[in-house]
Amino acid sequence: MSDEHPTIDDPELGILTRATTELTDESVLTHDWYGRTIVVDGDEIELMIEGTDPSEIAALLPRVRETVTHLVSLRRIASDAVVTAFSNGEPEPHELDEAASDLSLETIEAAADGMIILHLIDGCGDHFPEGYWPAVHLGAGGDVDQVTVES
Repeated sequence: MSDEHPTIDDPELGILTRATTELTDESVLTHDWYGRTIVVDGDEIELMIEGTDPSEIAALLPRVRETVTHLVSLRRIASDAVVTAFSNGEPEPHELDEAASDLSLETIEAAADGMIILHLIDGCGDHFPEGYWPAVHLGAGGDVDQVTVES
């Protein structure tokens, strides 16, 4: 822990640290978010909480905790939203079920504006090209606001 980038000890989420990346020249790039890996139902999930100051992070923590608490239902809501967004019509129940097992939650991102973004990965490689992943943006009420594909 440094005075410049103090850690945040959350009783539910654990110790959050300022995200860094060590570059090939051994210099360190410091990112504009705090994070950590959590384990939910045996799955490792990255947390990314946007902000550079602990007070900015503290303001977002209740929403992140709520998201983690409701993750079982949110995973299905997210995979259904992805299928619905990219279907030519109403998806069949089996399509929704397949996507629920094929799309895995990799990252929960809390944006500075309070938006929660669930980043999913295509575990089987049948739904999205390599290097692309769907992201489901949840509004303040927890409803799906938007579905995007990121790279």
